[in-house]
Amino acid sequence: MKIGIAQTKPVTGDISRNIQHHQNLIDQAAGTGVGILIFPELSLTGYEPTLAHSLAVHIDDNRLNVFQQLSDSHQMIIGAGIPTRHGEQICISMVIFQPHQPRQLYSKKYLHADEEPFFVTGQHGTNRLGEGIALAICYEITIQQHVEEAFADGAKIYIASVAKSLRGINKALERLSQIANKYAMTVLMSNAVGQADGEECAGKSSIWNNNGELLAQLDGLREGILILDTDTARTSVIY
Repeated sequence: MKIGIAQTKPVTGDISRNIQHHQNLIDQAAGTGVGILIFPELSLTGYEPTLAHSLAVHIDDNRLNVFQQLSDSHQMIIGAGIPTRHGEQICISMVIFQPHQPRQLYSKKYLHADEEPFFVTGQHGTNRLGEGIALAICYEITIQQHVEEAFADGAKIYIASVAKSLRGINKALERLSQIANKYAMTVLMSNAVGQADGEECAGKSSIWNNNGELLAQLDGLREGILILDTDTARTSVIY
């Protein structure tokens, strides 16, 4: 199986343009045989908490139908980030598209204090992508319980969808390497580049083996896809 993590440069608040960018990356990934492709946190809007209330969508928003079509045609699981609306409450979510199945939702369960004025803790969906794969959304990687629950549930692969700035990237890279080593899990991180919430996202989307050793990393400037072949442990890059 090939797992891809996308590194994107979102257009702030422009869901339609970001969908087009996602579609291009999905088509490129499909050409290499990727079976799972995960995008950064809030990839379809950019990480912009102050805009989340106006940008939030319902899970059945028709603009997202294209992802189900791509999932079906490419036989690919796709996870894209967007704020979702639940009554008057807003969650940081990843919408998950699986071939010929209803779309699913995973909403961030653990929020950073800075996010609490804009979002609520997610109680929606599961962070499991089939057997042996668990998802985390940004701040969740710092929560020991989140990692331990994934490990106890049999996760061998841990995929973090993040929006890490230049200020926070090194701490995140160190933490994810530690998770990989301590829990003997292969760990992947999908980060953005460009502006987000008044800061510069750092990119450096990465893959670590289950000893915590860095296998591959994208740069801090460009959009791209980092791919892991789980059968051979080989990595490849698309820019």
